[in-house]
Amino acid sequence: MGAIQETLVHPITIAPSLLSCDFANIAAELERVEACGGDWHHVDVMDGHFVPNITIGPPVVEKIHAAATAPLDVHLMITDPRKYAKPFAEAGAHVLTFHLEVAPTRQEVLDTVDAFRDAGVAKVGIALNPDTPVERVGEHLGDVDLVLVMSVDPGFGGQPFLADTLTKTAWLREQGYAGHVEMDGGLNAETLPRCAEAGADVLVAGSAIFGADDMAGTIAAFRRAADEARR
Repeated sequence: MGAIQETLVHPITIAPSLLSCDFANIAAELERVEACGGDWHHVDVMDGHFVPNITIGPPVVEKIHAAATAPLDVHLMITDPRKYAKPFAEAGAHVLTFHLEVAPTRQEVLDTVDAFRDAGVAKVGIALNPDTPVERVGEHLGDVDLVLVMSVDPGFGGQPFLADTLTKTAWLREQGYAGHVEMDGGLNAETLPRCAEAGADVLVAGSAIFGADDMAGTIAAFRRAADEARR
């Protein structure tokens, strides 16, 4: 744990995934999850091409931003993130993350990062799917503020956690990466502390939070468990 501990510079961030909220009452859901201790709102954007599902676009993100006080953590699961950098930045994305799989060369990653930064987002992230070797992101670690390790196959909520993805998070910290490491997919009371122990500091949970009988108690318990796992 020594190499990992040395890179744990960020406090634990709980990022409830709006994919699991009641979209018919989204303003109330935003207020509720913020009051219960959520730090960021995780917003999944899917285009029906990169993943076999379609969710929301910039106009809806803009409305979410208008109703929210917590930062928006916007995860682009789309084939052309550069094209939509400015619309999502203007819609209110605080964190904007694209997938390594749609920018397979060094230059494509740099061009995408530049587009995001030029658009004015505060933090730029890069994500990788469960079947993408983590070593492929190694040369880009100095360019991004966050690495998102998908712990399920992207596209749909409610999938079981893929435990072998924990080695990716640990590898990032062992390389000395001191930015945010986010894990998304299948996080619950059992798996979330394991993510924190491996070095993740941004923890995305959907159904485990929005489906909880006691949302505030669940978020508080998740934070305690994550903090304890990092010690």
